Amino acid sequence: MKNIWKSQSTPLKMRILKSCIFPVATYGCETWTLRKKDVEKIDAFEMKCYRKILRIPWTARRTNQNILKELGMKERQLLKNIKQLKLKYFGHVVRHNNLEKLCLAGAVEGRRGRGRRRRRWTQDISDWLGFSVRKASILAQDRDGFRSAVWETTSYKDPP
Repeated sequence: MKNIWKSQSTPLKMRILKSCIFPVATYGCETWTLRKKDVEKIDAFEMKCYRKILRIPWTARRTNQNILKELGMKERQLLKNIKQLKLKYFGHVVRHNNLEKLCLAGAVEGRRGRGRRRRRWTQDISDWLGFSVRKASILAQDRDGFRSAVWETTSYKDPP
């Protein structure tokens, strides 16, 4: 592997990154609750990997957009992939009657603890899709409609 990382072959390094490193880094991401700090860390990790591939030191004053352009990419892929996996998992859970669906819809009895509420897993779903979890679960019953909504949410959009 040392010979590959020292070589000039950027396409080979990108294939290894997407097939070996990103899947290990995102293992179990379907169950993550993404806070703002987590999103920033994911983006930083992705850009660190891209800089490593291009052999650009972190002290070099190069913008992230410049690095993405050099790799021939329009936007970062890792967070988009995490969103897609999480939305697909949501659709899978909602379509089946099992323990996961019960936990997703369940409420805990008793009084709530002090302080601000923690971010919930379903808040990511409603933020990304743009409507409530209830509407998302109704839409998820129609596989094709939900797939198109997931694709629309995670596809690249040109800035206005």
